[in-house]
Amino acid sequence: MRIILASQSPRRRQLIQFLGLDIEAISADVDESLATAPDPAQNAIDTAHLKVAAFADLPDAIIIGSDTNVAIDGEILGKPRDSAESRQMLVQLRGRVHQVHTGIVALRTADGALATTVSSSDVHMRDYSDDEISAYIATGDPFDKAGSYAVQHPDFMPVAHIDGCFAGVMGLSICQLAGVLREVGVNVPAEITVPCQTTACFRQPMYDPHF
Repeated sequence: MRIILASQSPRRRQLIQFLGLDIEAISADVDESLATAPDPAQNAIDTAHLKVAAFADLPDAIIIGSDTNVAIDGEILGKPRDSAESRQMLVQLRGRVHQVHTGIVALRTADGALATTVSSSDVHMRDYSDDEISAYIATGDPFDKAGSYAVQHPDFMPVAHIDGCFAGVMGLSICQLAGVLREVGVNVPAEITVPCQTTACFRQPMYDPHF
């Protein structure tokens, strides 16, 4: 049976390797604006549903969809359109606590069995300087990131600490993904249930901090 990750995100494609399963990664061409739930956690789940639905017609497959958003004061921050918007987001987040929600959906196409979860974390940003913001924007890294930052960026390092799942903030909570996959009949190794709650698993050789 095929297992397909419906994502173009290089971060999710690398994170999912921790499951040790044979998984195909295929970009899901969906209109994410169709997810309109005002609640950030529900919006992440709804967007993940859209990605799964794009491959629902495949026979005898497991489809995984995931979406991550950043929210502060109830406002969802998407990917910045340009440098000015990137700067605006980073200034808005600086020195404050916000939430990162990663919705995960798994579908077994043979019978329509569906499992859903969401990883929500409180992220405490450090008080980085205007010059640091400018240098980070100049790298081009913020432009495909919700909230205009990557928690794992080795130079900018915008986050002071996280109350929640490091992998979930990166874009895919591995322990929670393992849970939904088990719900739809995928045999996932039991030891996967714990490591992504800390940064320990990202010290393994397969982890590239630059992706």
